[in-house]
Amino acid sequence: MSGDIQSLKAVQEEVDQWIKTVGVRYFNELTNMAQLTEEVGEVARIIARRYGEQSEKESDKSKDLGEELADVMFVVVCLANQTGVDLQEVWDARMAKKTDRDKDRHKNNEKLH
Repeated sequence: MSGDIQSLKAVQEEVDQWIKTVGVRYFNELTNMAQLTEEVGEVARIIARRYGEQSEKESDKSKDLGEELADVMFVVVCLANQTGVDLQEVWDARMAKKTDRDKDRHKNNEKLH
């Protein structure tokens, strides 16, 4: 399904199939949490150096932000799969809650205009 628009449920299924056929098995939750922290750190490094005030090292210039964000997503999906979280279900509920809670909040925030 790579390249197609997918539901989060389909993404979770794709990752699960990859783990079972290529990855052998899921790393345990603590290992995946450490991996997630590492991947988020790589995203932070790119953002800080490319968009922030730190200078970008020559070795950082070839780093692809999209690839690093995809790595974060992959580990998040692994954690969801192995802990029984249906990301589509919780995403839909979270977006409904945020929409209801914030329907006027951002429009009325003078700092955003």
